[in-house]
Amino acid sequence: MNYFSSDFKLGVLGGGQLGKMLLTETHKYDIHTSILDNSADAPCAQICDEFVQGDLMDFDTVVNFGKTVDVLTIEIEHVNVDALEHLEKIGKSVYPKSKDLRIIQNKGVQKTFYESNNIATSAFKKFDTIAELKASVENNEVTIPFVWKSTQFGYDGNGVKMVRAISDLENLTETECIAEELVNFKNELAVIVARNPNGDIATYPVVEMEFHPEANQVEYVICPARINDKVAEKAKNTALNVAKAFDFVGLLAVEMFQTQNDEILVNEVAPRTHNSGHYSIEASYTSQFEQHVRAILNLPLGNTDSKVAGIMVNLVGAEGYQGEVVYENMDKILAIDGVTPHIYGKKHTRPFRKMGHVTIVNENIEEARRVAEQVKNAIKVISK
Repeated sequence: MNYFSSDFKLGVLGGGQLGKMLLTETHKYDIHTSILDNSADAPCAQICDEFVQGDLMDFDTVVNFGKTVDVLTIEIEHVNVDALEHLEKIGKSVYPKSKDLRIIQNKGVQKTFYESNNIATSAFKKFDTIAELKASVENNEVTIPFVWKSTQFGYDGNGVKMVRAISDLENLTETECIAEELVNFKNELAVIVARNPNGDIATYPVVEMEFHPEANQVEYVICPARINDKVAEKAKNTALNVAKAFDFVGLLAVEMFQTQNDEILVNEVAPRTHNSGHYSIEASYTSQFEQHVRAILNLPLGNTDSKVAGIMVNLVGAEGYQGEVVYENMDKILAIDGVTPHIYGKKHTRPFRKMGHVTIVNENIEEARRVAEQVKNAIKVISK
């Protein structure tokens, strides 16, 4: 099939920042792109070839949109999976596949999938209600502290809380949930795996993630991870095993814990381009966004090696500010060598909302980390 400068249409469910960065690559290749998103103000709305406003969770909306395109993909996993399954049945190419999204959308089902495929993950219990969870704590079946996760529709730190005391149980949302054993880890790691329909597969280098202690959001992504080769190889092999267990097509970000005795436990996955791969735009031979396009269109996969060490700093809304966004001290960070900001196009900020990121590249990873701290301290995402 001729994808380039042709009548071919790539459909994307979701028009947020991941879609916006994906469009950089479709523009490069002159691939016609149609976007479906709930919001008329979505970052992709003004820069795609076609924009449709509609509910990603509505069966008819997704089916009708899918019928207008040749290949359908996602930039967010909160979509109507029944609609994707229907589109597959009538012959549409949908990547990632509906069967994989059905597993990944529910964190309880996802964890059970790892167990049934002999993929190491932290111990957990699933509960239909908060009352069931509280009873399990009272009966000493679940030990505090633990990590509480809503099984569905969590994002950007929402739907995930640390339970450190009995009183924390009162602040949990009433929903189906899991209680995960707290892992005593050295590092949080991630590996992005790309796989096309032919079965060609490639992995990006292992990255190390540093999280904000309260917001449960990634503050820094460091590539390469500062770990030894043996641990890196184990993390890569684990990610490959996960992708193969799913028979995944597209881009899969596998988040993992490196325990104190250097075991690797899978935390969770994202079936799309991911925060942990943003560094690749500046630091890699093939960005994760270009690789996603290559994978879903069954093109040869690109070189995943890094040209240089890269660190990504998330730009999130500062606490205490809400309203029309202002990026303070942008000129100061632009004056630093190797610093590239990416602004996502969200006009309004609120505390901890992802508004952009900054990539820092340097031959020396420790120098890159120092500059990343400098950038983090300088730039402020506030409101008018």
